[in-house]
Amino acid sequence: MATDQGMNQSVEKAAAVLATFLDGRGDLRVSDVAQRAGVGQSTASRLLATLEQLEYVERDEVSSLYRLGPAVISLAGAAVNQHPVHREARQHAQALACSLGLGANVAVRRGASLFYLCNFEGALAPKSYTLLGQRNPLHATGIGKCLLLALSPQERRELLPELPRYTQHTLTTHAALDADLATVAERGYAIEREELALGRACVAAPVLDGSGTVTAAISISGPLSAIDLPNREVELGRKAIEVADSISIGLGYIGPSHPVGVGTGR
Repeated sequence: MATDQGMNQSVEKAAAVLATFLDGRGDLRVSDVAQRAGVGQSTASRLLATLEQLEYVERDEVSSLYRLGPAVISLAGAAVNQHPVHREARQHAQALACSLGLGANVAVRRGASLFYLCNFEGALAPKSYTLLGQRNPLHATGIGKCLLLALSPQERRELLPELPRYTQHTLTTHAALDADLATVAERGYAIEREELALGRACVAAPVLDGSGTVTAAISISGPLSAIDLPNREVELGRKAIEVADSISIGLGYIGPSHPVGVGTGR
């Protein structure tokens, strides 16, 4: 038992070391990793050396700084390829980004945040990084609002007791969020305009599984000037719903078994 406990602690420490790289802010020194992971510098150095041998991290020969290695990419690729939503949504999202020239993103809920499974950029919404595997708040994003349709108002309050402010446009009270979600459920799509980051907006629609439950969402996103919500909101909303419906059908959804309304997004 003592040996098993020691091995478990080693795995936890190794996972903590890998997690220090998740913010993507650049290569790290051993001391940086030790501080972020909450371990001693000698422990961090030993774990990094082992992870380097296994190709989970790699070290720059000139600077001696560490970054994530190719083994992590292999695991990430295998993980997303095994996810049914990713498999069904990937081609739809890619075609959507290509046809509109905007961003197309697919995400599911993981606890109190959304988790991106797909991310494609069109010519009008370029990014120098991928959203795949990243998380964002539910209440301040179009995708997140769609995912929150699966929860009752009470469940939303238990999941998100506080609604942090990211810009002056962020919804920070549950009363405001409830009202917004009622509109989302009625028209079938969500809007986010500068609620998470200034200068950006998106339109999103929920994806349903075979039981009719919101299991994911897809968004069309980009700079305010490119997405042009004053003139294109209805057009983009209909497009998001159309693509979300195609993905839902692929996941086994065959239509509502009850009247259209809150909780269906249709």
